[in-house]
Amino acid sequence: MATIYQVSERAGVSLATVSRVMNGNAKVSETTRNKVLAAMAELNYRPNSIAQSLASNCSNSVGMLVSEVHGPFFGEMMSGVENELRTAGKHVIIAAGHSDEASEKEAIEFLISRKCDALILHVDAVTDQYLIDLNERTPVVIINRTIPGLEDHCICLNNELGGYQATKALLDMNHRQIAYISGPLWKHDARERFEGHKRALSEFGLPLDEALCVQGDFHEEGGARAMETLLASAKPFTAVACANDEMACGAMNCARDHKLDIPADVSVMGFDNVIMSRYTFPHLTTIDYPAGEMGRMAACWVRRQIYQDKQVKVRQLFEPSLVLRDSVRQL
Repeated sequence: MATIYQVSERAGVSLATVSRVMNGNAKVSETTRNKVLAAMAELNYRPNSIAQSLASNCSNSVGMLVSEVHGPFFGEMMSGVENELRTAGKHVIIAAGHSDEASEKEAIEFLISRKCDALILHVDAVTDQYLIDLNERTPVVIINRTIPGLEDHCICLNNELGGYQATKALLDMNHRQIAYISGPLWKHDARERFEGHKRALSEFGLPLDEALCVQGDFHEEGGARAMETLLASAKPFTAVACANDEMACGAMNCARDHKLDIPADVSVMGFDNVIMSRYTFPHLTTIDYPAGEMGRMAACWVRRQIYQDKQVKVRQLFEPSLVLRDSVRQL
């Protein structure tokens, strides 16, 4: 089987020139390109990713780290990344960090060991300084988190605005006793959404009732447990805002188990607008988080900054929006 080195010798050009021809680089003259293509044809040479990597120090693979590999939210994000990079002839290697610092670092080292050209990271536990130092080793683009000093590497959603929009929508429908199920408040996005909730209450002159705030875990079971806690407290509330759709689904199931009608007895608000929010009963009112498009933008960042595809446009800041459905009602 012919090798890239034999192609280089037959064409009388460097390995880097052969690589540029294989990668469609425009900085190769037509004469040189034809010489390389002729040598490849004579030797019946078929390029592969390993050969391209040897010639250009480029693996054509991108690492992606997410908190979990299951569930609709990260599924949409990973799909957005993979679809965009596949159109550019690149491959994605995926690992999970499980929102744990040691696990996130271990997964990042694994991706680096696979010679990834860049890393797309959705991380919760590692510090800002760790990410700044990591970027000195390998290029990173970060989803859903702003890192001071790496702002140009971040693809972000305005989570505080989304939390504000969710609660304000309930307030605009005349709800005044609003419970809140947050995500884990050590996470940046959960904390920002809770700040938005508090801002909306403040604008309407309402104090935060700590007894109506329960911390969840971003999972359906956590939403059900949080709703159980709220109902057991005997504190009256007409609506509950949840920091993501999975917890909202758990809260709705718990409410139905207690013979409560949604939204007649309690209105429920979600956050994310994942696919299942359109198929709950009743359909879930929520805040749209364009996870798939943000994943695609992270991939576009890699295409533009790492693979020098300057035709690709990158959007870095996304705004959430309210999606009104059937799980909330006007009082």
